[in-house]
Amino acid sequence: MNTSTTPPGPQAHTEPAALSAIPSPGGAEPDVPRYAPQWLQLREPADAAARAHELLDPLRTWLANRSGRATDLVVHDLGCGTGSMGRWLAPLLDGPQHWILHDRDPYLLHFATVGAPKAAADGSGVTVTTQRGDIGRLTQDALAGASLVTASALLDVLTADEMETLAAACVGAGCPALLTLSVVGRVELTPPHPMDQEIAEAFNAHQRRGDLLGPDAVRAACEVFERLGASVRVRPSPWRLGPEQAGLTAEWLRGWVGATVEQRPDLADRAETYLQERLADCAAGRLGVVVHHSDVLVLPRPTGEAG
Repeated sequence: MNTSTTPPGPQAHTEPAALSAIPSPGGAEPDVPRYAPQWLQLREPADAAARAHELLDPLRTWLANRSGRATDLVVHDLGCGTGSMGRWLAPLLDGPQHWILHDRDPYLLHFATVGAPKAAADGSGVTVTTQRGDIGRLTQDALAGASLVTASALLDVLTADEMETLAAACVGAGCPALLTLSVVGRVELTPPHPMDQEIAEAFNAHQRRGDLLGPDAVRAACEVFERLGASVRVRPSPWRLGPEQAGLTAEWLRGWVGATVEQRPDLADRAETYLQERLADCAAGRLGVVVHHSDVLVLPRPTGEAG
């Protein structure tokens, strides 16, 4: 759920929930997580490059054959953050579109509105409105009239109950969902380091804290949507970070290791040494990172089709 105000300072604990967000150290309303827009903007090109384009053709086919297709495409973007999903997807779909941007953070909704796309793939207009609220309580009625639900880096920060709520709302509304960039618990760093696996395991445990699905989110989403009668397709969408993405890699490393230390304080000293070594590799252009994600496309089954 990409939500934020100011970038974290040097002492801030970074927590890349779903590798998607760095919480800001202050200024948030009570109970509203804040995420630095600078982080969301920094990761946007890597997100765009990673998303699974092969899922777009079946989505376009479904949208072209939907009932009511003479009307504008209505897209609900859940946990929209600064609006990167709309900037990526709207120019890849034909026809006039209306995007409804959902987030808990009014500050991010402002960023998303200002940076919203203006035109679809065929030059048709794109409009946006915002809706502030908790998507953990999303209902079928809230999606009435929706043509598509989208989200980016969201599934892995949901609980099992929230996943059930999301799936029930989408399936009940009869609309497809394109749910991108969920972490799957695998990271590859080149060259290898003796602590890579230990850091990764502690980070994965951190992702599962408080009943969050974390790396189990894609599997859980498939099970829930299929049980409710939808068709699900999953494709890999890895970040591939090299010297050209050194700024993003450095921030990701700080968040990755910071979350590890929150999970396992006993690693603090060794993790700090590891972080400094990895940051030095990054600054020297020696470090390559692959952060594995998966994209999920959910399509309603035609009425009467066997489950």
